[in-house]
Amino acid sequence: MPLLFSDLADEWDAALDSDDRYRALIEFGRRLPPMDPALKTSATKVPGCSADVWVYPLEDNGLLRFQADSNADITRGVVAAIVSLVDGQTPAAILSTPIEAQLEALGLKRHLSANRTQGVPNMIARVREAAQRLAA
Repeated sequence: MPLLFSDLADEWDAALDSDDRYRALIEFGRRLPPMDPALKTSATKVPGCSADVWVYPLEDNGLLRFQADSNADITRGVVAAIVSLVDGQTPAAILSTPIEAQLEALGLKRHLSANRTQGVPNMIARVREAAQRLAA
């Protein structure tokens, strides 16, 4: 079953309070397909995150697929949200996806601590770098 950002957005909007939003984000992260432990290397680790986060792009017939994981539940939910916005798309579509705006529409920064969101720009950059490499 694909990980759909709209599912997270629906659960987020239905949440009654911050605790419910945390639970929705954690549950969304748990739905990430397991990442091959061999892919969790220094090359796939996203710098600047308070938790360990890995993002690995795979090219599949001109589309990019992403494996991702984190050792922290909430951060796994955040990286799952980012990946769900772009997984299975062409590099051009990924580069034109307004990832920041879609995350902002959820209000992630308002509901999560600065510590939990500090690595978000680096997670997004990792996804976009993969798209730029494939597009080149």
